[in-house]
Amino acid sequence: MSQPGPETLDAIAALQRVAELFAERRSQLARQVGITETQWQVLEEVDDETFMPSMFARRRSCSPAAVSRTLRQLLDRELVRATIGEDDGRQRVYRLTAKGRRTLDQLARRRQRAIESIWQPMRRTELKSFTRLTNDLADRLEAYSEKQ
Repeated sequence: MSQPGPETLDAIAALQRVAELFAERRSQLARQVGITETQWQVLEEVDDETFMPSMFARRRSCSPAAVSRTLRQLLDRELVRATIGEDDGRQRVYRLTAKGRRTLDQLARRRQRAIESIWQPMRRTELKSFTRLTNDLADRLEAYSEKQ
């Protein structure tokens, strides 16, 4: 097996840097509106009328207890409300409150400002090239992970 060349190692380092900065920026956005990233993810899911805590937990590979804890935090902060399901009285239906909607709207505005500052100055050809490259890389990572 041959050793990776410097270009490969530089590309990996650049990707790691972008991933770390992207994650930090998402965390920063959440903090700016007074919530955690996990709370943000749950708020976005609750905004979808088909939200089910158990499905969310499965997709995120986290425990149902962790999702319940996050929902409790959002209920306590009055960002979501829960009602009893019409079809099944054992099921709770979660919806955004007006305060929850405002929080998501704030996040969207802040995110849009970042997109305008960071991404929009790039040329379309650069963006298309970046998209092709990152999609190809993601496909390769998925395929490699499935073999392991």
